[in-house]
Amino acid sequence: MINLSRLNGTEFWMNQDHILFLERTPETVLTLDDGKKVTVKETPEDVIQKVVEFRRLLLPPVMEQQQG
Repeated sequence: MINLSRLNGTEFWMNQDHILFLERTPETVLTLDDGKKVTVKETPEDVIQKVVEFRRLLLPPVMEQQQG
C-alpha cells in the first residue's frame, strides 16, 4: 500500500492495485477500479514513484522464491 494525502492534509493508505487512471486536472485525481475518484495532494509523478518504490519492496522476496 502507498501513503497519500487528501487536499485537506489527511493522510491515508491506498492499495495501488486499485488505481486505474491517474489525471492532473490540475489536482491529481485517482480513478479506482470501482469507479470512485480520489483527489490527492501528490503530483501524478509522486504517485507513480510511490507505486514503483512499493513494488520494488515486493520484488526481492518474489525473486528469492523463484530461485529457491
